[in-house]
Amino acid sequence: MKRFAIYVFDFGAPVGWRLAVNHPEKITAIVSQNGNAYEEGLSPGWADMRRAWAEPTASNREALRKFNTPEMVKWQYTEGVSDPTVIPPETYQLASSAIARIGEEAQMDLMLDYRTNIEHYSQLHQYFRRYQPPTLVIWGDKDPFFTPAGAQAFKRDNPNAEVKLLDSGHFALETHGAEIAAAMLKLLDRSGAGP
Repeated sequence: MKRFAIYVFDFGAPVGWRLAVNHPEKITAIVSQNGNAYEEGLSPGWADMRRAWAEPTASNREALRKFNTPEMVKWQYTEGVSDPTVIPPETYQLASSAIARIGEEAQMDLMLDYRTNIEHYSQLHQYFRRYQPPTLVIWGDKDPFFTPAGAQAFKRDNPNAEVKLLDSGHFALETHGAEIAAAMLKLLDRSGAGP
C-alpha cells in the first residue's frame, strides 16, 4: 500500500507518529483517539513515570509496578466513565491477563521508555505544521493520563485538526464506539482517504 490513514491510541500512538514523520508522503489522514502528542497532554498521573525518567533507580522503577495490578487495569478502563457498568469486564480482564502472561517487567520497561517519545514531539509538531494532514482528534475528556489540553494542542500546529471531546475516559471506544466510528468515516470521506 502506497498511502494510508493511521489510527493512533495510547502507548501505540508514537509508532504512528514515527511513521508519519519518517514517511509523510504516505499519510492521507490521522485519527488520534487519546493518542497524545504534546507535553501539556500529560496529566499529573505521569508523576511516577516522570520521577523514574529523571532518577532511574530501582525503587523508582518498582513504583511503576502498581500500574499493572488487575485493580489498576480495571480503573484505567472505568475511570471517567459516567456509568462504569457499560464497560464489559472482559476488556480489562483480558488486558490484565495479557500483562500476567507477558510479565509486568515488559510493561514497566515500556513506561520507562515512553520518555523517548516525548523527546520526539518537536519533530512531530514540525510534521504537523509542514504537511497539515486531515486529522481527527477524538478524546475521552476524563482520561486520567492524557488531558483535553493535549487534544486541543493539535490545532496549534495543524489547522486541519478537528478536535472532539467525549464524555468518557481513556478507553473512549468502550463507551462511544459508534460515535468515534462515524466521525472517522466522515474524516476519511472528506480527506479522500476512505475505502
